Amino acid sequence: MDLNTITEVVRPRSRTELPAWTEGDAWLAGGTWLFSEPQVHLRRLIDLTDLKWRALTIGDAGLTIAATCTVAELDALACPADWLASPLINQCCRAFLASFKIWKTATVGGNLCMSLPAGPMISLTAALEGICTIWKADGSEQRIGVADFVTGNQHNRMTAGDLLRQIDIPLAALRRRAAFRQISLTPVGRSAALLIGTAGQDGEFSLVVTASTVRPIKLHFAALPDEASLRSAILHHIADDLYHGDVHGKPFWRKAMTLRLAEEIRSELSGTARP
Repeated sequence: MDLNTITEVVRPRSRTELPAWTEGDAWLAGGTWLFSEPQVHLRRLIDLTDLKWRALTIGDAGLTIAATCTVAELDALACPADWLASPLINQCCRAFLASFKIWKTATVGGNLCMSLPAGPMISLTAALEGICTIWKADGSEQRIGVADFVTGNQHNRMTAGDLLRQIDIPLAALRRRAAFRQISLTPVGRSAALLIGTAGQDGEFSLVVTASTVRPIKLHFAALPDEASLRSAILHHIADDLYHGDVHGKPFWRKAMTLRLAEEIRSELSGTARP
C-alpha cells in the first residue's frame, strides 16, 4: 500500500546519524505491517537498511540476532551440533504461516515490536532467555528480557523514539533440551496457543506460554514437575483475564489448549510421552 502522507525518507548510516524523533516518524525495517494498511498519522520514515547490522552473529556467549534480521535469514542459520534447542528456530519461523515473500522481508525485531500475542519470534526469543538491547531516544541503552519486553497485546516497554537494536540468546539456553507445541483453529490460521518448554542438564524446567495469552508468561521449576503440579502452577500464575480472545480463538478454549499442550511438553521432556 502506498503511504501518501510521507514527505521524507531518512537513511542514517550510524547511530550518530539517527535524526531526532518527532511526531509522525516511524522506523522502517521490513515494512510488512507498515505498508499493509493506511498510516495517515505518519510524515517521515527512518529507513534502517543503511545501518547494515549483521543479521546473525555466533560468538562464545551465544547468538546475537539483529533487529533487522529477516525470518528467512534466521531460518537458514546453520547451528552448532550442541545447540539442542536449535530446532525451535525453524519451528517458530514456520509458525508465521507466511509466504516466502514475507519471510524474505519481515524482521525479527519487527515481530517483537508489534508485540502481537501470536508473534512467533517473541515465543522463540522468550523461551531461549533472549535479552533485548534498546537504543533509547536519549542516547542511552537499555537491556531487558524478552519475556518482560512485551507487556500486552501490541504493548511493550519501548517509548517514542526508542529503537530495538538486537536480541542476545545465551549459549546455555541454546544447549537446553526443548519441546514445541502450537495449535490454531484452522490448518493455516494464526497461532491460538504456542508453548515452548526447555530443560537443563541439572533437571530444572521452564515453560513459556504465548499466543494464548496477551503477553508471554514464563514459569520456572527447579525440577521437572508432575502433571498435577504443572497444571496447578498454570492455573495459579495465568489469570483468566490474561487469556487472549479474538476470531482466532476464545479465551476459555485457549486456556484449555494451554493446559493440554503444557502437559504434552512435560511428558515429552520427561520421556513419558506416548509413542
